[in-house]
Amino acid sequence: MTLLQALRGPLDQNGPRFGCGAEQCGSCYVLIDGEARPSCALPVTAVEGRAVRTVEGLGTPDAPHALQSAFLAEQAGQCGFCLSGILISAAALLERDPSPDESAVRLALEPHLCRCGSHNRMIRAVLRAAEAMRS
Repeated sequence: MTLLQALRGPLDQNGPRFGCGAEQCGSCYVLIDGEARPSCALPVTAVEGRAVRTVEGLGTPDAPHALQSAFLAEQAGQCGFCLSGILISAAALLERDPSPDESAVRLALEPHLCRCGSHNRMIRAVLRAAEAMRS
C-alpha cells in the first residue's frame, strides 16, 4: 500500500490527490518530517515513525494558515486539483526560508503541474504569506 492510498483510504485525508502515480505532477505531496515529498509511489512502511502532515494539517476554516489566507486573497486556486500539493511545497519552503524571493518560490513550486495557469497568482500568494508570517 502506498502512503497516498493509506491517507485517502483508512485515514480519510483527502487533500493529497492521485494525479500521475509516478511522482511527476505534485498533486500527492505531503510533508514528511517537514520536507515536501510525493506520496503516490512511496510505500506506507517507509514513513513508519516519521511525522506526516497533509494539507488538512496546515490550518482550519476558523484559523487558516497564512498560505491558505494568501491563496484566497490572491485568488490563486481555480480547479483546486493541484492546490494541496502546492500548499504543502510552499509550507515546506516557508518553514526553511521565511523570506524567500520570487526565484526561490518558483523553484519550490516547479515540480507541480497546474492546468489552470494560476502560477503567477500562486507565486504572489506565497510571497504574501511569507510577508504575513514575518509580521
